[in-house]
Amino acid sequence: MTALAPRPRFGRRPSRNPLVLALARHALLVAILIVILYPLLWMVGASFRPSNEAFGTLSIWPGNFTTENYTEGWSLGNLNFSRFFLNSLVITLLCVVGNVVACSMAAYAFARLSFPLKKTMFALMLGTMLLPYHVTLVPQYVLFNELAWINTILPLVVPKFLATDAFFIFLMVQFIRTLPHELDDAARLDGCGHVGIFRRVVLPLSIPALGTTALFTFINTWNDFLGPLLYLVRPETWTVAQGLNGFLDATGESAYGPLFAMATLSLAPIVGFFLAAQRLLIEGIATSGLK
Repeated sequence: MTALAPRPRFGRRPSRNPLVLALARHALLVAILIVILYPLLWMVGASFRPSNEAFGTLSIWPGNFTTENYTEGWSLGNLNFSRFFLNSLVITLLCVVGNVVACSMAAYAFARLSFPLKKTMFALMLGTMLLPYHVTLVPQYVLFNELAWINTILPLVVPKFLATDAFFIFLMVQFIRTLPHELDDAARLDGCGHVGIFRRVVLPLSIPALGTTALFTFINTWNDFLGPLLYLVRPETWTVAQGLNGFLDATGESAYGPLFAMATLSLAPIVGFFLAAQRLLIEGIATSGLK
């Protein structure tokens, strides 16, 4: 007499069908995505509602659709957001160029050159990442004030050309170290020095790391509010972040409709730049060994 198969103690076992598991994972990811994107989608919907109805509902879709917030928000007093967008674009592009050029050169020096106190200087460079931004804020302001750089873009741009962002140097050092040294030796046989190796070998192969640096620099600079608030005083020099702050009134008369409209427009360059460079971002982080 054959024994009966034992019945499962805790009921039916969960399905191991690959299709069911894939659907469950995708449903979970979609639910998480909705939770993450809801504030952004609500802001976009609120930008098309009248100001007095901005906080009247949790719905994403506007009830009384209007585009007046965009036309009203584009003109802020005697200025308009075209000036703010231009200022932000100039500062951001200069910072991107400065970080990509200066940090890549510093990273090549740490990764490929041999010089006294190299490890000590690299450790000190990494140690600057532990310093809060506010620790160096007052000394930097005093220095830039002595140089008569206040109310110009120089305090925001010039440090980027001096390789002051230790994180991006570390990122590119990790990437350059993965490149075979045989490529350097082959370039030397062709008569290249360090400048030629850097320009002809390292830079073309470091595109993912350079793209990651450019992307993060673009996002950080475009969203920066404290730096422009300190150094850019005149309204005609304001950035987009400062322009958005102009809609907030301490008396309680804040124009939330135009604020949401301009905040929505301010996200467009970031989203566009991210979509264009996301492949380089993934490759740069993956190949540099960062988590």
